Amino acid sequence: MSSTEKVRVRFAPSPTGYFHIGGARTALFNWLFARRHDGVFVLRVEDTDKERNTPEYLNLIYESLRWLGLDWDEGPFAGGDCGPYLQSERGDIYRAHLDKLRAAGRVFEKEGALFFRLEGERHTAYDEYHKAEIEKVKSAPVVIDDMIRGPVERVEERDFVLVRSDGEPTFHFVNVVDDITMGITHVIRGEDHLSNTSKHLHLYAALGAAPPRFAHLPLILKDRAHGQGKMSKRDKGALVEEYRARHYLPAAVRNFLALLGWSPKDDSEVMDIGEIIERFRLEDVQKSPARFDEKKMDHINFEHLKRLPTETYAWCARPVLDAAGVAGDDVEEDYLQRVLALCQEKVDSLANLPDFCAYFFTDDYREDEKARKKTLGKPDAAQTLAEVTETLEAVPAAGWNAATLGAAFESLAAAKDNKPFAWWPLTRFAVSGVAAGPDFLPMLEVLGRERVLARLNRLRGSLA
Repeated sequence: MSSTEKVRVRFAPSPTGYFHIGGARTALFNWLFARRHDGVFVLRVEDTDKERNTPEYLNLIYESLRWLGLDWDEGPFAGGDCGPYLQSERGDIYRAHLDKLRAAGRVFEKEGALFFRLEGERHTAYDEYHKAEIEKVKSAPVVIDDMIRGPVERVEERDFVLVRSDGEPTFHFVNVVDDITMGITHVIRGEDHLSNTSKHLHLYAALGAAPPRFAHLPLILKDRAHGQGKMSKRDKGALVEEYRARHYLPAAVRNFLALLGWSPKDDSEVMDIGEIIERFRLEDVQKSPARFDEKKMDHINFEHLKRLPTETYAWCARPVLDAAGVAGDDVEEDYLQRVLALCQEKVDSLANLPDFCAYFFTDDYREDEKARKKTLGKPDAAQTLAEVTETLEAVPAAGWNAATLGAAFESLAAAKDNKPFAWWPLTRFAVSGVAAGPDFLPMLEVLGRERVLARLNRLRGSLA
């Protein structure tokens, strides 16, 4: 890449199904390369498959890219000088380039379809697959100068279709024409397209255009826990919509996708997008397949959650809590943020947050039966509950904080010749219904004196 060349890359999805993480990874790597080199990221929609395209799938592509923060510089809604950006609207452009190939003697018709004529010595050979004699071409080999894989030599031996018998142009033809007319300098796509690239190089040459640089990304293999082989749209975790529905952070999903085949030299994992852009190099992308790892995905999401400012964490959490019926608009923002500040380091995902913190917002919370048996099954449970209730009743509202509460338990322990935490499990269960949760004393502070004492007395009453 010359120092004066303006990088132009493209992501060209087909709106024929849900948005697969393989497509999202391709979009991300193109976007990162464009941002790394102050280039242009083009969104181009390959919507010529009329039978399978739907407006719903097209909108899903737009929504998923926006959710991931992958803004496009040219394309639908953004505009640009190289449109239209939907292939279904570019028929005149394809016809003009087809005429150019015709004029050069590179197009012929066979069985209603239009074929591209390869240059080279021709001979007849028996095709085992078709069980018939076919014409083969001994064409010159082409070398794909791949930025990831290095030089790859391939030979095309058969003419290929440019326009099908139904009049629709093929992927090979429109792909090359679009890349030429949109000034694409680098084509970054999945390894499965490597076998197409030699055909494309023949088309570039026939149209008198310099080809772009190519970079073919490694395949994504499914999680080891779910078998072997390439990840498909049917595999768990394969669709971007799943992460949206499970309330993952877009920044975490983006971070995880970046590591599917690429990593910085020091093997860092949790990074914000600015750091990823700064460190991203196509030359560092691995040749071998990338392995999808759901546990790694969860870990990265948790780390991003922990790094959020409390205000941002609360902004992300409120709709999740509201949808679960845990904390609606009537919950004061200050109280919500105090609760979530306790939960942020403990809860591994926003999806698990409602169950973790429900008791902060309602007295009608679910009790864990195992915790109840463990804490209330002891012979001195009633006495222990009475002691802690009397101790906490002596703490004034004005001094209700973690430090004062800790001192109260210290005094109780000294009087009873025991350890302060001897009263903690029963107290925690009495005020939350569970055996574990946020740090104990800060939890009591945030719940507040009135709520804590009411719940302690309610449990005492049930044991009477």
